[in-house]
Amino acid sequence: MPTQQKIDRVSDLADKLERSTIALTADYTGISVNEMNELRRQMRANGVEFTIIKNTLMELAADAANRPLVKDIVQGPTAIAFGYDDPLTVAKAITDFVRTNRSVLAVRGAIMGDGPVMTAAEVGRLASLPPKPQLIATLLGQLQAPMQRLLGALNGPLQSFDGLLQARIRQLESAESGEASA
Repeated sequence: MPTQQKIDRVSDLADKLERSTIALTADYTGISVNEMNELRRQMRANGVEFTIIKNTLMELAADAANRPLVKDIVQGPTAIAFGYDDPLTVAKAITDFVRTNRSVLAVRGAIMGDGPVMTAAEVGRLASLPPKPQLIATLLGQLQAPMQRLLGALNGPLQSFDGLLQARIRQLESAESGEASA
């Protein structure tokens, strides 16, 4: 018979799964207590919830949240990171921690929303993407480029015609001033 504490934990995990934009799992075997505390501190600073879970409770929560693919990335000693805003922040926070601390923390995979399971390599590629504002700026620049080229192509003949008219006006003015002085 499940205890009330386990029932509450499953419902809490199911709620987190439903609200999260990304759920990333990792194997924390071999990490010292100090490293784990530092990891949790860095995760909180990035707005990421990081917790150790029991696999059976997570599997029950995945069923309750209608996210059965989460079961595929929950094996062995599992820690899970929940991100609620930008999925990049979770992937970047974990990979930055592993890189800077030379940690043995191993990313198993991730689930973004209702999408397919992401492998550890795909999470690494996700973490290498530029930040969202930079991606938006790049996209807007690429969308604007054809319009700018079209504007330049349409404006070119008008500018040439304007230059031709201005040269003719100067020529006529100089001819008039030459006749007036003579």
